[in-house]
Amino acid sequence: MTTVEQAEKIVLSEIRDFGTELVSLEVALNGVLAEDIIADRDLPPYNRVAMDGIAVSYISIEKGIKSYKIIGTQAAGDKPIDVNNENECIEIMTGAALPPSTDTIIRYEDLKIEDGIANLLINDIRKGQNIHKQALDKKRGDVIATVNQIIHPALISIAASVGKSEILVKRLPRIVIITTGNELVDITDTPSPYEIRKSNNYAIRAVLQQYGVNADMLHIADDLTETNKELQKCLTQYDVIILSGGISAGKFDYVPQVLEELAVKKLFHKVEQRPGKPFWFGKHDNGVLVFAFPGNPVSTFMCLHRYFIPWLQKCLAIIRTEVYAMLDSTINFKPQLQYFLQVKLSFNNSAQIIATPIEGNGSGDFANLQDADAFMELPAERNNFNKGEVFPIWPYKKLL
Repeated sequence: MTTVEQAEKIVLSEIRDFGTELVSLEVALNGVLAEDIIADRDLPPYNRVAMDGIAVSYISIEKGIKSYKIIGTQAAGDKPIDVNNENECIEIMTGAALPPSTDTIIRYEDLKIEDGIANLLINDIRKGQNIHKQALDKKRGDVIATVNQIIHPALISIAASVGKSEILVKRLPRIVIITTGNELVDITDTPSPYEIRKSNNYAIRAVLQQYGVNADMLHIADDLTETNKELQKCLTQYDVIILSGGISAGKFDYVPQVLEELAVKKLFHKVEQRPGKPFWFGKHDNGVLVFAFPGNPVSTFMCLHRYFIPWLQKCLAIIRTEVYAMLDSTINFKPQLQYFLQVKLSFNNSAQIIATPIEGNGSGDFANLQDADAFMELPAERNNFNKGEVFPIWPYKKLL
């Protein structure tokens, strides 16, 4: 049987480059940036007023002037209005371009304005205050967003600010999610006492959507001929096939047999882990990869996050940050298998991540996934894991 470390190494050795494509900025969210974003102008592009108030020349402050005649009002986007005399000022709004003849902004809160005259209420005024200087953030030609990161709303804002109506992203693999089993019915159906609704496919698809992947979904009954026909078709239409179910030792688990018949080379079958021991992984001569996960919901969910997502991240050159947490209670696990413990995460006052075990009822207890936040990976060579020890975790919810 394959160890977790061996399985990970084999999966990550099958990295693919799916190329790049240009997409509209409106649909780029959650894609992976394939180009550096360059500032097309200074940021900010002019000396930007940072407070509502008046614009004055600081030399007038040094000369002790306390009252200023307002000679105009300038809103954001207006052409700057210059002052001609030291006792003059411009009433000016946040975001406006600073007039070249001024160099200091005094807030409304520090003024009393009457009959077109702005009177100072304070003495502590610094030259250049309340001004966001041109090019303070970035200069024209600077890189403001680097390649190989997931496109988030802030990056969308940055790209829009430099005029990128289209953006180059990593092309995503074509993926189909296949569920198997006669006991599964559609979510809109009313199941009989011996049937259940499909859920693994929706869970997998939702996880993939976080990376911008819109996978197709297919269901195959426990029938040898149908399994052969549908898998053969998928091997010509997709880059990756993700299966859930049909790979264990049951009489109707046809997937391993059919994959062999279709010349999909088995790279491993069965991993020394719980849940997810029957995990099957292989590749076809045409390069299509097959991730075949056990049908139990927790097994599918764990294998997806432990193996497929790291593979996808590496294909897209996304750098994964390893995360560790501290056990909140002692755990005993006797089988000599790598144990992926479901845990609830929290933070203590030392900013440490604390993992509280969530008791479940095996790999079929998918309701338990809602209560937990992550899987904690406990090594196979041990049986006892003590409170206070630190182990790697595989989060599937946001930590904050």
